[in-house]
Amino acid sequence: MPSSFAMTAIDFRRLGQFLTALVRSVALGAALALAGEAKAQDTQFETRAKQALMVEDQTGTILYAKSPDTLIEPAALAKLMTMEVVFHGLKTGEIALSTQYVVSENAWRTGGAPSGGSTMFAKLKSSVSVGDLIQGVIVQSANDGCIILAEGIAGSEQKFAEMMNARAKAIGLKHSTFVNSTGLPDPKQRMSLTDLVALARHIKREYPEYYRTYAQDNFTWNNIFQRNRNPLLRLDIGADGMGTGYTEQSGYGIVGSTERNGRRYIAALSGLASDKERAEEAKRIFEWAYQAFEEADIFAANEIVGEAKVFGGVRSGVALKAHEKISILIPVANRDRLKAHVVYQGPLVAPLKADQQVGILRIWIGDALVQETPVYTAEAIDSGDLKKRSLDAVLELATGWVRQLDF
Repeated sequence: MPSSFAMTAIDFRRLGQFLTALVRSVALGAALALAGEAKAQDTQFETRAKQALMVEDQTGTILYAKSPDTLIEPAALAKLMTMEVVFHGLKTGEIALSTQYVVSENAWRTGGAPSGGSTMFAKLKSSVSVGDLIQGVIVQSANDGCIILAEGIAGSEQKFAEMMNARAKAIGLKHSTFVNSTGLPDPKQRMSLTDLVALARHIKREYPEYYRTYAQDNFTWNNIFQRNRNPLLRLDIGADGMGTGYTEQSGYGIVGSTERNGRRYIAALSGLASDKERAEEAKRIFEWAYQAFEEADIFAANEIVGEAKVFGGVRSGVALKAHEKISILIPVANRDRLKAHVVYQGPLVAPLKADQQVGILRIWIGDALVQETPVYTAEAIDSGDLKKRSLDAVLELATGWVRQLDF
């Protein structure tokens, strides 16, 4: 009898291991009922842009989305990634604002005065500092400035594009491929508006001292005065960056950042018919956002947001928390249900450490997913004894692999 029981326990343990391997591949959604009346995303706003994305910067709330993951030719908006590589080099000390780079014939002919495109009119074979090149690229959208930086930092524009792709991957851009520093048309160069907004937020957060250049109204180089090409800076809407772009295939595009009363919005638009329409639509979406939404706190920092099932532990569940206060922008009008789901791969398998990231809290307004926040274990869970693990295996077999948990 004892030997028979031992065999059964071993079988249960193997069954538990088998079930765990299967169950861990299944995403479980846990519904959270939130107290109080909630408000739904305003669906009345429409834009003439073919693609659009609007995000509130502090909370990460998505206020408006229209085909944000469609791949487009970014045109001059690719210069945002060029500047990220340069800013990163400055931050790590690999280059300095005073570093001088020589204007090659390629940079002069491809991006300078002979090109007929956006240029800072850098003289052939002259030397230009990194500080001046940054102003030329940001304020004047200078193609020659981009190529001078690319060749100076990496030796060639091709090598610099490889650095752009590596940095894009490092900061979490998922839909971007770069082949040059300027954004000049190339069928292989693509970005999504999701990546453009993420890149803009990253630059603002990581390089505040250099981000200020995006608000600079003008820059004079080689005795030529040029105004900043970002039309939002002159529209009295609190704009302080970022850039514009145009290709025949993608139309007119823009990434803009504005701040009013301590609230910052970042938007990207693409597929517009003219520079006039681009300015009008960008202004419209920012004015709409400031009027249509208000901030609400959902969870306090380290507040318990739910519980996850634990397999093989001394306890069958573990409380989950978020590290930071969770706030969200909610519409002033069109009240509806606010929903939150904790999504994790489960059941979780003991032992678990305290403060271990195990899932994501997803917040929905109506049918729109507007925010995702990592969630962590609020306590450690040790492994249970063999009897407890065997019982868990039986329960898994009896109840199935996927459960809806109500918190």
